[in-house]
Amino acid sequence: MADLFEAAGLTPHAPSPLADRLRPQALDEVVGQDHLLGENGPIGRMAQARRLSSMILWGPPGTGKTTIARLLAKAAGYEFQQLSAVFSGVADLKKAFEQARARRAAGQSTLLFVDEIHRFNRAQQDGFLPFVEEGIVTLVGATTENPSFELNGALLSRSQVFVLKRLDDEALEQLLAKAEAHEGRPLPLEPDARNALIALADGDGRYLLTLAETLLNIAAAKPLSTAELGQIL
Repeated sequence: MADLFEAAGLTPHAPSPLADRLRPQALDEVVGQDHLLGENGPIGRMAQARRLSSMILWGPPGTGKTTIARLLAKAAGYEFQQLSAVFSGVADLKKAFEQARARRAAGQSTLLFVDEIHRFNRAQQDGFLPFVEEGIVTLVGATTENPSFELNGALLSRSQVFVLKRLDDEALEQLLAKAEAHEGRPLPLEPDARNALIALADGDGRYLLTLAETLLNIAAAKPLSTAELGQIL
């Protein structure tokens, strides 16, 4: 049943976070991972060929693992399906595989993205093997942990492991510039404070944009110093 807001055509929508609004729309918009996504990078070559192999994306938080998987599916013409090892159980896996099998019968390939794949136990990880081997799904797993210690050898042998780099200062500065362009105004920071903000993010692009959004929402009369930045964040 529609509530009063919906009936009046005034359904309120909370604005999405800045990090979501700035989410890249193509692989070449992803910053900091050119060694994988560039023309000569292994993932970049897969996207160009539109033929994907199962892979494990290993890297720190905020480096683009989910975004890369989603855009890779888009570039290669695969259906993107996402699961989280934290929230998904056996029933969710079974449903995902059944849907992928139906798509395959209709001529549609499926990229199954599993976030925090290391949180699945060994038996659950083994459950992926027949579907990967039959080509029912192309598996893209994301992990912040060393796959050699956290994933089954059998699953690793059927996947390529790609290491994502923590975003360097140049990449983080690119994100800040994108945020400022999107908002149409500069961050209210002195140069030293801007450098301190980048250092505070510690290579995590999502965290940096969260901090930037906080600052963009502040009505600062003048650019903030490093000390003033510390008081706010």
